[in-house]
Amino acid sequence: MKRVLVANRGEIAVRIIRACREMGIETVAIYSTEDRDAMHVKMATLAVCVGAAPSSESYLNIQNIVSAAVETKCDGVHPGFGFLSENAHFVETLEQCGIKFIGPSASSIRTMGDKARAREVMMKCGMPVVPGSDGEVDSIREAKRIAKDIGYPVLIKASAGGGGRGMRIAHSPEEIENAFNTAKQEAMSCFGNDGVYIEKYIVNPKHIELQILADEHGNVVHLGERECSIQRRNQKIIEEAPAKVITSALRKKMGEDSVAAAKAAGYTNAGTIEFVLDKEGNYYFIEMNTRIQVEHPVTEMITGINIVREQIRIASGQPLSFAQKDIKISGHAIECRINAEDIHKDFMPAPGTVSFLHFPGGYNTRVDSALYSGCKISPHYDSMIAKIIVKGDTRMEAIKRMRRALEELLVDGVKTNQDFLYLILYNFDFVKGKYDTGFVEKYKDKLINI
Repeated sequence: MKRVLVANRGEIAVRIIRACREMGIETVAIYSTEDRDAMHVKMATLAVCVGAAPSSESYLNIQNIVSAAVETKCDGVHPGFGFLSENAHFVETLEQCGIKFIGPSASSIRTMGDKARAREVMMKCGMPVVPGSDGEVDSIREAKRIAKDIGYPVLIKASAGGGGRGMRIAHSPEEIENAFNTAKQEAMSCFGNDGVYIEKYIVNPKHIELQILADEHGNVVHLGERECSIQRRNQKIIEEAPAKVITSALRKKMGEDSVAAAKAAGYTNAGTIEFVLDKEGNYYFIEMNTRIQVEHPVTEMITGINIVREQIRIASGQPLSFAQKDIKISGHAIECRINAEDIHKDFMPAPGTVSFLHFPGGYNTRVDSALYSGCKISPHYDSMIAKIIVKGDTRMEAIKRMRRALEELLVDGVKTNQDFLYLILYNFDFVKGKYDTGFVEKYKDKLINI
């Protein structure tokens, strides 16, 4: 590829542009009127405005984005995560224009990116799945029937969802209607698709995911697992790799299942197979994310593999440059997501202007961000403004390094969750690895009021 359009914004757009520059590939940034002074716009070879501030008019505007790619003579488009990264129609529109989508095929996105259909595929190939509906649920009446059959609590989830969006829990029949309608409304707002399905809500499991890479020549590998159980409102805020609770035997089994799932779906490029792990050590498939993940850097840190670079190579028709036996996991990595939000107001987004900025550095310390002093954080987009990733020879060393990194971080002018993350790293249960998806809810008030 000679020129790639980056169909995203923020830190992931900057991440992709950097990878392209290292590969000698020119880049085209897209931006909304709100983002005309954004970092990714300044870094790209060219930049094209694709609409007004609301995502529906810019970063989700397929016609304007494809037109920008055609007019700037791009031969590839990288979607990043969110926005159009799991939109099959977007992929097909690009293909009709002779432009390569740096990700899976439209058919794979429809199969695996649609969470309800993915469940069906996984059940057919013998993957353990969480009990739930066989496909999308179209009515409240049907939702109540399924919930009664599998038992409360239940989780209503957007079929085209991801990132914790379009998800609601119902603990009783009285809560179903509101949860169903709210999930559908948020799904339509975030993904342009209001389809939802239902599954049994496993209370406080471990959230484990497997990173896979698959080329167009039939080669599929996994890069080990990530532990993503520290979540706030179903959105991850701390991730680490490898997972402390996973044994070598369990890692091998989950890895084999993930590779088999990708092959069953005819999948290519980067993807993530997500599981919940209960307290008895049983794991269940919950969904596949047919895109790169926010937390991909923790896997890069422990494997030495540049996942974005591999995505571009795969989309260019090249085979994977390594086999499963070549992948070695070294050390332990942790990622903290820095969000512009007020932890004392139920984590309400806190947009504003960054008056002063200093990022941490040092040995095995990485920061992915699009921030700079004087930049504006918009209320129109996700509140994540940076990711800090560290690596240590051991988990404890990584925890200590992350504590030090958060101590160095300065973001003046806006409120962030920095202190909240810092206190988690000193929590005894977290340090011992004795935590699950209920951790934040359990300790939130205590951490906020320290």
